[in-house]
Amino acid sequence: MAKQSGLGDQFFVSGYDLSGDTAALTAIRSSRALLDVTAINKSAMERIFGLRDGELAFNVWFNDLGAVNRAGATDSSFLVLSALPDADVLAAYLRGATVGSPAAALQAKQVNYDWARGADGSFAGSVQCLGQGERLEWGVMGTPGKRTDSTATNGGSWDNLPTSTFTSNGLAAYLHVVDVTGTSVTVALQESSDNGGGDAWAAVTGGAFAAVTPAAAPTAQRIETSLSQTVERYLRVVTTGTFSNAQFAVVVVRYANAAKDLAA
Repeated sequence: MAKQSGLGDQFFVSGYDLSGDTAALTAIRSSRALLDVTAINKSAMERIFGLRDGELAFNVWFNDLGAVNRAGATDSSFLVLSALPDADVLAAYLRGATVGSPAAALQAKQVNYDWARGADGSFAGSVQCLGQGERLEWGVMGTPGKRTDSTATNGGSWDNLPTSTFTSNGLAAYLHVVDVTGTSVTVALQESSDNGGGDAWAAVTGGAFAAVTPAAAPTAQRIETSLSQTVERYLRVVTTGTFSNAQFAVVVVRYANAAKDLAA
């Protein structure tokens, strides 16, 4: 694959599409603590890995208006971020807008909302989201960035080679629903060993998100299957329900082992 720029990227926090207000992602970080276990008979440091962690930090421009959606909420970054919620947030960075392209997702605590007014008149904020119970996870985009469905839809599939033909340790998935018009939408994953050729598409066990109503959007969810579950080579994102407009984005992470190391 050729080298890439960061043009056309997208960024979501708890179901809100903040791509238009985000100036830069200043940290997309996966890390592990190092524990000092140096013995007295060693002449150099000995270390072992400790807890995993993650961070998504970003700069935003001030926007207190945004476009009011049908649920009466808004995509204003100010209204979303200034609340500094105590509850966990879900954040996702999407590298481009193509199904199967890399994406990073994180269950986190938003720990700050800091602003600076520059001498040149600029007014820019900085936000840090730190991992909460899960590390930052690199996966792939199950949707081409933010996807819009007007009826129940079978989305485009992606091939998980050269990662593997199958993985036998399950997956996790992140859903950001920006807007829904109608009764509700249910977003789910389907799998096939041959892209629906001889092996018909079937639901991934544990791969369905909870239905989302217009009143609940914007919202975000994280699901995780059994860590001993086989996931087939091809995946796709499908929607069902009664709706005329559903805007959402999905990130899928496949695991290489029960320790939730990412499939290489």
